[in-house]
Amino acid sequence: MKKTVYSLVLSEDVVAEIDRLAYHKGTNRSNMINQILAEYVSYVTPEKRMRDIFGRLEALLDGRDSFHVQLTQSDSLFSLRSALDFKYNPTVRYSVELYRTPSPEGALGELRVALRTQNSTLLLYLMQFYKLWNRVEENFFGAPVHCRLEDGGKYLRQLRLHAIVKGADADSAGSETLGELIAAYIRTFDAALKAYFYHLSDPAAAVAEVERIYRSYLAASTLVL
Repeated sequence: MKKTVYSLVLSEDVVAEIDRLAYHKGTNRSNMINQILAEYVSYVTPEKRMRDIFGRLEALLDGRDSFHVQLTQSDSLFSLRSALDFKYNPTVRYSVELYRTPSPEGALGELRVALRTQNSTLLLYLMQFYKLWNRVEENFFGAPVHCRLEDGGKYLRQLRLHAIVKGADADSAGSETLGELIAAYIRTFDAALKAYFYHLSDPAAAVAEVERIYRSYLAASTLVL
């Protein structure tokens, strides 16, 4: 959304209250005024859309299934962590970055998964899981998944909305629906990751469980990411 500079004459008391509110919301004066005016005229700004999506994410995930939301200083970024049952209980961090507008290819944003560790064995298992997850997604979903692996146990995947049932309308999905779909994907990914590590001693069982979890995810909704 294009922004333009305008000159406004405002009461000092009003500006003081706007500044106070902006500080509380973690934003600046211009953004706060923009949000207030947008809400008054019932216009959904990209920032409000992202806040609504993240609000739904937080409501669905925080404090559940070992997820804990982390504070961020950006309207476009949402982060949460989850403990992995491995030596020293390492923490997996999930970060969702939403784009102000979808990319030309239809991407809404991206999911980043990272694990802070120097344990080479853990990193090896993690990279093996990422490759398995990508293979399972592409095999069962039937389309390329736009993702990449990075050094240090990092995984990045674009979030694109797909209808998997004929007649499902992906274009009309609102903020609440998008929040629910992102939450479902993260919950599925995390469950598959933990199941894989639980079955490390039995590779065949690990693959079978990851496949079962992903099939259940596909069967639960007409829209997926």
